[in-house]
Amino acid sequence: MVKFDLNEFDGKTILVTGGTGSIGSEIVKRLFRNTKAKSIRVYSRDEFKQFNMQHELKNDEHRLRFLVGDVRDKDRLNMAMEGVDIVFHAAALKHVPSCEFNPFEAIKTNVLGAQNVVETALANDVEKVIAISTDKAVNPVNTMGATKLLAEKLIISANYYKGDKPTKFSCVRFGNVLASRGSVVPLFIEQIKKGGPVTLTDEHMTRFIMSARDAVDLIFKSSSVAVGGEVFILKMPVVKVKDLLEVLIEEVSPENASLEIKTIGARAGEKMYEELMTGEEAAISYELDDLFVIPAINSLEVVPSIYSEITSYIKSLGGSKCTLKRYSSEDSAPVSKEEIKKILKSEEII
Repeated sequence: MVKFDLNEFDGKTILVTGGTGSIGSEIVKRLFRNTKAKSIRVYSRDEFKQFNMQHELKNDEHRLRFLVGDVRDKDRLNMAMEGVDIVFHAAALKHVPSCEFNPFEAIKTNVLGAQNVVETALANDVEKVIAISTDKAVNPVNTMGATKLLAEKLIISANYYKGDKPTKFSCVRFGNVLASRGSVVPLFIEQIKKGGPVTLTDEHMTRFIMSARDAVDLIFKSSSVAVGGEVFILKMPVVKVKDLLEVLIEEVSPENASLEIKTIGARAGEKMYEELMTGEEAAISYELDDLFVIPAINSLEVVPSIYSEITSYIKSLGGSKCTLKRYSSEDSAPVSKEEIKKILKSEEII
C-alpha cells in the first residue's frame, strides 16, 4: 500500500484550483488542519463559498489565501501561480448534462483551463502539478468525458515538451465521490425526505464509488510518488445504483420503505457502466495493493526515459504488471447492501 507523509507539504506554498468545490475544499481543509504548509492558495470563482470557508477554518495564521479567479483567465492564474511549489488542479465543469448542453463552456474550463495551468506552472517553475480527472474520461461518450480526456492528455504531454523545467505533471482518475455536490446521493436523500417518488435511471446501472477522504488520500499518495507522466487510479468498490438507493430509503426513511421508485432512463450522455482503465491502458499498466498506475500510453515510443523512470519506481514500491484486461464496473461484482450501509455510515452520510 502506498504511504504518504503530510509532512512533505510543510513549508510549501500550495495552489488549489477549484479550491471551494467538493474535492478542492477537502484538499484545502486537510492541508490547513494537518500540515504546516507555508501558504495555501484557494483559487476559485465563487466569492460566497470562499467567505464561508474562511469563517469555517478560522484562518488566524493567515496561511489561507483566497484568490477569486477562473482557470480560463491565464493572466490571473499566472499571478496566482507566482512562488507556488505544488498545484492541485481540481477546477472543472463536472456535470454530464450541463456539459452536454453547454459544450464550448466545458471546453473553455476543462481543456483551455488545463492548458493554462500547464503553461503558468512551467512559467513559474512549479515543482509538481497533480490534476484531477474522472472515469468519464475513459472511452468517453459525452462532452464532459471528452474534455476531461483531452485535459489528461494536455497534462501528461507537458512532461514531453517542458525542456529543462523542473515541473512534474501527473493525473489522478476518480470514480464517483459519495455525497459530493450535485451527485446522486444528496439527490436521493432529498427525494426520500420529501416522500418520493425517487428517480432511478436504470436498475442495472453500476458505478465505482469512493469517499471524499479516499479521493484526497489518492491525491496525496499520487503527489508523494509521482515522477511525472502517470495516471493514478484507486482500486475501489462497485455498487448497483438501485442497491444504493434502496439502502438510503431503508436508513433515511424506514417508515416509507414502500416509496415509489420511478425509472426514468439514462440522462443525456450517461453510460450504463463506468470504466476507469481501457484495455490499451491496462496492457501497459502496473498495480500496487491499492492503486493502478498508467504510464503515459505513448511515452515508451515518444520519451522512453519517462516510461522507464515510472515503471522502475513503481517496481521499487512493490508494484507488478497489471493483470486486468480493463477496469470496468461491468466486470466487477457489486458489493452487498450491507457493505454499502457500512460505507455510508463510515462517511456519516446515514
